[in-house]
Amino acid sequence: MKAITANRLTDGRVIYRTVEGQWSTDLAEAERLDSEEADARLAEAEGEFGVAVGPYLIEVEDDRPGGQKWRRETIRLTGPTTGSTHRAA
Repeated sequence: MKAITANRLTDGRVIYRTVEGQWSTDLAEAERLDSEEADARLAEAEGEFGVAVGPYLIEVEDDRPGGQKWRRETIRLTGPTTGSTHRAA
C-alpha cells in the first residue's frame, strides 16, 4: 500500500494525507492507497499550495514506512538519529 506524505508549510513537520483529504502528523491516520488511485490522490495533494510542501508517495506496511526507502521515512517520522551538536561554552 501507499500513502501520501509532505511537509507542513507552517512549521516543516512531516504530515500524511488522510481519507478525509486533511493532513495529520500521525502515520496511522494516513489514507492507504493502491497503485491505481495513488496518482490521482497525489495530484490533488499537489494542488494544496497553502498547506503541504512537496507531497509524494511512500510505501506503507501496517503502521510503519516500508519499501526500499523505509529507513529514510522512519527518520523523517521520528526525527534526528543523533543527539544535539551544540556544546556548552
